[in-house]
Amino acid sequence: MASCTVSMSSTRYGLRAGAVKVRSGSPKHLLRSGFCPIAPTRGDELSSRCGEVNGNGSLLSPGLAARRLHMAETRVCSVRAAGGTLLEMKPKVELKKLNYEIPIFDPRKSKAVDLVVVGGGPAGLAVAQRVSGQGLSVCCIDPEPRSVWPNNYGVWVDEFEAMDLLDCLDYTWGSAVVYLDDDVKKLLQRPYGRVNRTRLKSKMIEQCITNGVQFYQSKVKHVTHSKDRSFVVCDDGFVIETAVVLDATGHSRRLVQYDKPFNPGYQIAYGIVAEVDCHPFDLDKMLFMDWRDSHLNKYPELKESNKKLPTFLYAMPFSPTKIFLEETSLVARPGVPLEVIQQRMEARLKHLGINVKSIEEDEVCVIPMGGVLPVIPQRVLGIGGTAGMVHPSTGYMVARTLAAAPIVADSLVKRLGGASHPHISSNTVLGKEAEPSSSQDEDIPTPPEPRKGPFGDEVAAGVWADLWPMERQQQREFFCFGMDVLLKLDLVGTRRFFDAFFDLDEHHWQGFLSSRLYFWELIGFGFSLFTHATNTAKAEIVVKGTPALLNMIKNLTLMKRQ
Repeated sequence: MASCTVSMSSTRYGLRAGAVKVRSGSPKHLLRSGFCPIAPTRGDELSSRCGEVNGNGSLLSPGLAARRLHMAETRVCSVRAAGGTLLEMKPKVELKKLNYEIPIFDPRKSKAVDLVVVGGGPAGLAVAQRVSGQGLSVCCIDPEPRSVWPNNYGVWVDEFEAMDLLDCLDYTWGSAVVYLDDDVKKLLQRPYGRVNRTRLKSKMIEQCITNGVQFYQSKVKHVTHSKDRSFVVCDDGFVIETAVVLDATGHSRRLVQYDKPFNPGYQIAYGIVAEVDCHPFDLDKMLFMDWRDSHLNKYPELKESNKKLPTFLYAMPFSPTKIFLEETSLVARPGVPLEVIQQRMEARLKHLGINVKSIEEDEVCVIPMGGVLPVIPQRVLGIGGTAGMVHPSTGYMVARTLAAAPIVADSLVKRLGGASHPHISSNTVLGKEAEPSSSQDEDIPTPPEPRKGPFGDEVAAGVWADLWPMERQQQREFFCFGMDVLLKLDLVGTRRFFDAFFDLDEHHWQGFLSSRLYFWELIGFGFSLFTHATNTAKAEIVVKGTPALLNMIKNLTLMKRQ
């Protein structure tokens, strides 16, 4: 067994901030799907539900699978029994809420708004603050609008720097490490950071309040539409009238419609923010991927299953005694059972000599990757997970979604008109034209002219086109091709793949991970990856990647015909 004093050259790990996941077993656990906190549940039950089929023939979404189990919040854990195993630590629920007086929308007045944002995650708030800043009225609907997001988000520092969000990172590491096996290590000279969830949400909420965004604490059951209006039906029976609805609920797929079976791969992981006696990780490096499997030598069944469906460690060291650890299945269809992931993680920590004293947070992450896009266009707009914006090859979404928020917001403002143009909220009360003031003591203002389109379908079509232009759809198709290749690789093949991947020039590997390469650049990326691969890896890519390549070509051909 390794100890915390083991030579760093042979057992050093780094931590990955970002997609955090939960655990199974007897205690409650925090499940995560996209931006939405989901349910404390048994891991085996969740894993089985990842392949469950809906009545319409599509796979059950992770969000719906988790909602059928329970709801959970961020929690602080304590050891259930002295000397107990990692999976016997029981969380204590601790609700975290921002201390803000937020403007509350009163549906009894039935005043229509220009935009209803369903979901108060990073994507929803980013659009809400930008649209409201242009003079349009916005209502954000969320069951817990003040609650701090439970997820641990990890990003490349340059991504947040480009969006002027460096102040929302609480930990940064100057570089990242990838271990392919006991003998091969890659050092990535690209700074990485963990998002300060409280700071980011506070920054967004403050701007929303300044811009006049109103919040309504509820859940949305469904949405109906007329030619120029949409009607958001909440679970408390109230209906909110609006010009446009934006679904920012993560992976729930309740409002945005699909016309084809949804058959994604699944990234599943279990992660903890833990207090430990010590750990053997460099504090100035995060661990992006660790594909080593020597910790499973004493567990032949686990080692054999890991050869077929491998998992890796992702970690972020915050201090000598506080760390985030996550065992992750990059992508599989169906998903790797959560119980197996937890067992592998516990074996890994034992091998490293890490004694977990207490757990602040534990999370399960279930991310659908790839699959079909929603119907484009349609009346309900989407962003983030509900709009198919998860990177199909990596599972990353936060930075990409935040970067897309201004595109959605500006497209809406352009079509609805800003403060200087008449819009739905300026002349509508109770679904009718507002009556002018009857006061005789002041000048009667001239009622604003009714807004002259575009309405409904035309607005939605324009925004969807801006969110998913042809070049973005082509890019996503290539990423799905990459996912299909990864789905067919075992542990040895995965190691070969990433050995070539991280030998590419920075423009290619960084651009691929951050969705900065467009289609023809991705073709160049593919050729470069192939030339960097070993002969064995090339043969494997040809054999296992050809069906996926043909499928991509078919989909691209159909895309051009539409």
